[in-house]
Amino acid sequence: MADVTSPPFFDGHNDTILKILMGKATVPDIVQGYGAGHIDLPRARKGGFGGGFFAIFVPSPADSSDRMEKLNAGDYDLPLPAMLEQPAALEFVNRGFEVFADLESAGAITICRSAGEIAVALEGETMAAVMHIEGAEAIGPDLAELEDLHARGLRSLGPVWSRPTIFGEGVPFRYPSTGDIGNGLTEAGKRLVKECNRLKIMIDLSHLNEKGMDDVAALSDAPLVATHSNAYEVCPHARNLTDRQLAQIAESDGMVGINLASGFLRPDGQMNGDFELDVLLRHLDHLIKKLGEDRVGLGSDFDGALVPKGIGDCAGLPNLRAAMTERGVDAPLMTKLTHGNWLRVLRKTWGE
Repeated sequence: MADVTSPPFFDGHNDTILKILMGKATVPDIVQGYGAGHIDLPRARKGGFGGGFFAIFVPSPADSSDRMEKLNAGDYDLPLPAMLEQPAALEFVNRGFEVFADLESAGAITICRSAGEIAVALEGETMAAVMHIEGAEAIGPDLAELEDLHARGLRSLGPVWSRPTIFGEGVPFRYPSTGDIGNGLTEAGKRLVKECNRLKIMIDLSHLNEKGMDDVAALSDAPLVATHSNAYEVCPHARNLTDRQLAQIAESDGMVGINLASGFLRPDGQMNGDFELDVLLRHLDHLIKKLGEDRVGLGSDFDGALVPKGIGDCAGLPNLRAAMTERGVDAPLMTKLTHGNWLRVLRKTWGE
């Protein structure tokens, strides 16, 4: 009988840390399993979820209670939250680092600071975990906090979530729309790119607007990476990448992790998980066509998005493997798409 958990998936993005910080899950829940969310250790083992980038995201003080209703109302354009204050953001990020330590002590994750450590952890009993911060609000304009965060294990950083920061502007939850919205990086944002390059911190382009991505492409000496984004040609959402942007990523030898959020997969932009996995595979086909087989992976957005009903949570990843196999993905390509491409781009980014 074929092993439906192999090869293991390494994932470009999840929000499990936020689940814990917001009181919607506990560290014991992640270790022992619980009846909510998308990721815990028992389900990871069942689905062959080997780990990934675990994001620390600082939520805005208030969120719209009718957000999901708006995301299912045909065309939509949700207003962006206001910029966050740096001290409060740093306090929240520090709490996130404590959760990482607690999860590792409890045996749920292995914190990885290199691609070599990820490769070893993928063969073990815990989930490989790369420390990522989604939105750089915790960092001040002089970037003094960045080196300390790197010393504590930070290896990936998104300059923005969708709301603005002192470094640049993100894209709203807008459909239909390209990401050509707003200005490019600020001077502080340009310094941030250079400092991330120096420290070998991966820069995540997901959520960054089009002009901001152009600025990163012009400044950065690292591969361009969008950890959880999809193809605009399949779903014309502001969060997705146009063919021009995909060409930039291919030229840099970077990659894209396919986002499982339903509204960024479905051609109609609706945040509704009731659709066939063929829709997701259309994104896979397009990304491989534009980027090549070595530059595509998974960027699930587990614990932060409504995913297709055919996957459900990380225990449902064998369904994705089966759909990919039926689509013609052979064993060598499956290894690349599940984790090999992530290891390749991280070795190049982190100088290994």
